[in-house]
Amino acid sequence: MEPIVEFLEVIKKRRSIRAFENRKVEDDKLMDVLSAGRAAPTSYNNQEFKIVAVRDKIRIGQLFHACNEQDFVKEAPVVLVCCGTNPEQEMMCGQPSYTIDVSVVATHMMLRATDLGLGTCWLGSFNEKKIKQILDIPDNIRVVTVLPLGYPRFQLAEKSRKPLEELVCFDKYKA
Repeated sequence: MEPIVEFLEVIKKRRSIRAFENRKVEDDKLMDVLSAGRAAPTSYNNQEFKIVAVRDKIRIGQLFHACNEQDFVKEAPVVLVCCGTNPEQEMMCGQPSYTIDVSVVATHMMLRATDLGLGTCWLGSFNEKKIKQILDIPDNIRVVTVLPLGYPRFQLAEKSRKPLEELVCFDKYKA
């Protein structure tokens, strides 16, 4: 079986984009990114997530404030707010399902965005309560991440990564 080099290249090319062009994301590309999220595996295949795709500039401006005034948030033509809809559910291993499920969904969307020439940045620095107020998200829903989405203003160089030997061990854990 031949390896699919293109996919590995997409993974290596993905960067946290913090500067966007003043350019609309085409509807078909946005739907493609959202479809990649929908295709992500989730715990028990329950698909207990919701993505709020924000294109309204006024709401994006409000999200900018809720995301600790990170300038690139207000530059983005789309902001994807990724939510877990069943925060009480746990996996058999004891981990909360929603954080893992939404993380996988967001990763699928980030990789597809990269493949389409778009950029994203995973945000964990935000005020969840403010975001819920801005977007009418119910109290029982959890916001896991916010992904500004758009065309990168410039391409970033490849980041250094630790060697595999520092990150992977075989057959048993080794420090």
